[in-house]
Amino acid sequence: MFTTRLLAITAVAAAAVTVVTLSALPSGAEPVPEVPDGMIAAMKRDLNLDDDQIATRLRTEATAAATGQRLRARLGSAFAGAWIPTGAAKLTVAVTTDSAAEAVRAEGATPAVVPRSGADLAASRAKLDRNASRAAGADVHGWYVDVPGNRVVVLAEPGAVADAEAFAAAADAGPVTVLPSAGRPRPLADIRGGDQYATSGNLLCSVGFAVTGGFVTAGHCGDPGITTVGADNLSQGTFQGSSFPADDYGWVSTNPGWVSQPWVNDYAGGNVLVRGSTEAAIGSAVCRSGRTTGWHCGTLLGVDETIVYSDGAVSGLSRSDACAEPGDSGGSWLAGDQAQGVTSGGTGNCTDGGIMWFQPVNEILEVYGLTLTVSP
Repeated sequence: MFTTRLLAITAVAAAAVTVVTLSALPSGAEPVPEVPDGMIAAMKRDLNLDDDQIATRLRTEATAAATGQRLRARLGSAFAGAWIPTGAAKLTVAVTTDSAAEAVRAEGATPAVVPRSGADLAASRAKLDRNASRAAGADVHGWYVDVPGNRVVVLAEPGAVADAEAFAAAADAGPVTVLPSAGRPRPLADIRGGDQYATSGNLLCSVGFAVTGGFVTAGHCGDPGITTVGADNLSQGTFQGSSFPADDYGWVSTNPGWVSQPWVNDYAGGNVLVRGSTEAAIGSAVCRSGRTTGWHCGTLLGVDETIVYSDGAVSGLSRSDACAEPGDSGGSWLAGDQAQGVTSGGTGNCTDGGIMWFQPVNEILEVYGLTLTVSP
């Protein structure tokens, strides 16, 4: 992890919360979900969407999230994942039987019959996870289940395909696909992002989301007992829990005088309201906030993935092509007004692009028994 000099910072005060209902956008049979104006601007910039396309995409994604949850519960062992294909108007659901495909059609989704079930793919990934300590020596950068491809993908240093294949074989992970990875992912703990804070170890990280009595953030930013300071170097709180590697989450209890708010800085002069933490479907638009790079949006490309940092492997991460740079660690990821996770690390930058991973927020809330601060 990196350290950096702590500069003077200004608190993000209780700025006016600006939300747009998209009433100006073309309406259809389904209502358009309410989203913040800062997110709309970022989607236009980063995803090259116009107002009509944004409205259509938001409707599609809201329906897909609910449909995917119902089918996962209904199909059981025949379920093999779900995603929104690029440019599609409805969810695709992978299944292993023809009868399950008929159930998918009945829900208005598109079925894809595949050879491997979600449980089979997860079992292969779990075997890789159990052998994560061997990954660094094999120049392996991570692994994940590629849901649309119905395969397990192992990311490796260019030129190290054979080593990665040997790693997977030693783990008895079954068939895998090895793909080159341009650079080893790294935690982004060295610069401020989102509502910035600094630790007593002189690390600068970002507030993820407010919870009752504090906030959640990246685990690599601090160990239990590490204290933090917020705006203007005012004493802020103490890490009560932290996990890194294996996971990348932590939470800070704040001192009296700090008030948890259901907001995320939109870097457009306002705040984004947080109304819940429903997990988005693969293929959904996601946006992230960080002080270094402001708002940036991309697509949710994968979930429950494992990435190998120099400190060790971290599992259960979600992947997106929304760019970030050092200093965004711990910062917020949202799909509309739904909290998704906190920035862990990634590759590339916001000039040339890259791939980023975030720790899902619902796991953090569950592990520590926390309550997300949400707006009515």
